[in-house]
Amino acid sequence: MDGLEKKLEGLTIAQRCHPEQPTYLLHLALHPCGPLAVSCSSFSIRLHDRDTLDLLGECQGHSGAMCGLTFAHTSPVLLYSGSADGTVRAWDARRPGSKAVQIFKSEAAHCYSSVGLSCSDTLLCAGTEQISDGDSFLVFWDSRKAGALLGVYSESHSDDITQVCFHPQDKDRLASGSTDGLVNVFDLSQGTEEEALLATCNSGSSAAAVCWSGAKHTQLLCLSHDEGLHLWDLGQLETDEPLTLFSAADARSLAPLPDWGGVDYLVGGQWLQEDQKLLVVGGMSSGDLHLMECDSSGLHLLRSLEGGHTSTARCFLWDAARGALITGGEDAQLLLWKPEERQVTAGIRESMKSKSALKLKSRPHKKYGYQRERKGT
Repeated sequence: MDGLEKKLEGLTIAQRCHPEQPTYLLHLALHPCGPLAVSCSSFSIRLHDRDTLDLLGECQGHSGAMCGLTFAHTSPVLLYSGSADGTVRAWDARRPGSKAVQIFKSEAAHCYSSVGLSCSDTLLCAGTEQISDGDSFLVFWDSRKAGALLGVYSESHSDDITQVCFHPQDKDRLASGSTDGLVNVFDLSQGTEEEALLATCNSGSSAAAVCWSGAKHTQLLCLSHDEGLHLWDLGQLETDEPLTLFSAADARSLAPLPDWGGVDYLVGGQWLQEDQKLLVVGGMSSGDLHLMECDSSGLHLLRSLEGGHTSTARCFLWDAARGALITGGEDAQLLLWKPEERQVTAGIRESMKSKSALKLKSRPHKKYGYQRERKGT
């Protein structure tokens, strides 16, 4: 049994938290020295103590669906959030309940569908939904100056940009995913969008989530809205080797679970630098979760977690400093899983599926071939 499996083996529910008002939990963000931030379908951000999950307060100000959440890398108090209301807001996590300390905007027609912050904390980027003339945009600001719009990329995607993911070590490297099926990689130090575009990978479906992985962070994991999974190695760009390390059009057809079982959906992925493993979390409609390793041979089950969520999990985060897993979902529950803790059973909510009046945006998935002409050519 390797190191990661030992860490996961003893995980049990140490803390369970759910709000008084039903809401979906959509995104998680954590700074090593700060609180836990959770974005909700009620357009608010909740701040929790990372060890007890006690509610510290809320940040309110957005008027549209939340599309992302991230702490500044160099500050445990500066928190950024993006929304379909056309704003990216910066919050002081020490002062929940206060107004945003910065607000970033672009064109009035822009509804943001993703947000990211460079590892240097200097560059902020938001991806937009497709607007009426068929374009979607990557919008850039200097994060140190509110309102300091630096420019936009407009030629690389043709539909909602669902993910902007900065490289964890290279401040000029950015990956973006879209419902047009493309995952693009940019070198932002280049002068023009065309020069900056280093690579285009096609998932064959609507890209839902993208994350950097691999020992040198040269790999990209892409999860699609219809449960596809793709792992690419950009280190092969200058070689004759294929970029694709592993690809499954529908990960539900894989059988990493006992008795040749598969997951119902994929929650997301996270590269665990300390363990040199790519962790992918999948779930069942019952609420059970399955922690899997992803590599060039596919998915491999590490641990199953039962008795936690009662419906679909929407987000997870591995806290390496504490060896803990945090999960949130459509049952409004926020769960902290830690090793060798006594199981917490009180206060489990019933599934919100039949009760919630919330209606989240849903789009049909477009299918694209592996070749697509660049816009304008």
